[in-house]
Amino acid sequence: MQRDPWNREAHHELLTYMFPSWHGVGGEMFHWAQERCALAPRGLPLHTLPLVALAESHRLRMEQEGHRYGLTVHPWTDNPSTRQAWENWWAYRAPGRPHAAFHEDANYLAHALCFANQHREAAEVFDAIGPYATDVPWSYCGDAQTLFTRHRTWAVKASAP
Repeated sequence: MQRDPWNREAHHELLTYMFPSWHGVGGEMFHWAQERCALAPRGLPLHTLPLVALAESHRLRMEQEGHRYGLTVHPWTDNPSTRQAWENWWAYRAPGRPHAAFHEDANYLAHALCFANQHREAAEVFDAIGPYATDVPWSYCGDAQTLFTRHRTWAVKASAP
């Protein structure tokens, strides 16, 4: 990472390595993701790293605890990472020049905004995503296609004048 300190793919690979289901620990994964965001310049998609960690944490808890954890528990509610990704990546990105993994990152942001009940903000993200829904992270909370479509509909309604 010395050659390209803000390389998106390298950071995602390191974060994946830190997933508790691989070699890491949940707290360490979150701390590292937040630390990277604190250092990253605005406008970079690295600001979605905490959202990836949050989604992975949710997926793992659902896998381990199943119905005891429940689908009603949404760790995105009141989580500052969602607002930080919006303010530090989305608001400063270059809209006319999306990066190669833009749709993946935008889906993580749309997902986090929706589960934080911020559908008005999510409408702008859904508009940029277009028809390019990704399975992850939507599938971590149910049927990906159904959730994406439902939340996009709610976002469009929330943003209507």
